Amino acid sequence: MTPKKIVKMVRKWRSEAQKSDANKKNDYVTNKGHFVVYAADQSRFVMPLHYLNSTIFMELLRISEDEFGLPRNGPITLPCDSMLMNYLVNVLERGLSDDLEKALLAFIVGEDQ
Repeated sequence: MTPKKIVKMVRKWRSEAQKSDANKKNDYVTNKGHFVVYAADQSRFVMPLHYLNSTIFMELLRISEDEFGLPRNGPITLPCDSMLMNYLVNVLERGLSDDLEKALLAFIVGEDQ
């Protein structure tokens, strides 16, 4: 292998690494009025800020803090899988009755113990 080919390969690898770093930084950026969380299985969810008014979401964040600690430079990881997150998003979008909210809270708190 010639030195010219090695230099060309190194430049290509460096370029690819810079693209990869830029993509990692963009994982934490989202639209105004939204925030990003990850499920325990590393699925990414972009949530509207008004979800923070939900008792269910606040409980998930509290459990996440207890289980994983507060993230310094990384994403928030919630202590549930993507299937439960998809279900919760669906329920929150359609509206939540008091009985369903109590049942979900009991399930989430019970799952934590």
